[in-house]
Amino acid sequence: MKNFKFDKKTDNLFKAILSLNSTKECEAFFRDLCTIEELKEMSERWAIVLQLNQGVSYRQISDNLGVSTTTVSRVALWLNDGMGGYRSVLNNLMHHRNLNFEKRR
Repeated sequence: MKNFKFDKKTDNLFKAILSLNSTKECEAFFRDLCTIEELKEMSERWAIVLQLNQGVSYRQISDNLGVSTTTVSRVALWLNDGMGGYRSVLNNLMHHRNLNFEKRR
């Protein structure tokens, strides 16, 4: 995985994701694309990002979500020193405050 490079296949995947128009479409696409475990892991990482962004402590996030502090640390590393993807989405969401992550639709 260290030698991973984005290519035409990944570009095609990202274009497909960008074509989705609703949460319902995203649910259907990602359910077909991913295993339940993969969806759980991605959702868990995003929940960690949201809490880190709110200034919640690693220990509290661990307790809140039932994850290890190692997992929280790993996500925090990518949030703070990754490629900027988490920050970009957080900024986009702050710009579009009409999205509510605490309630489902």
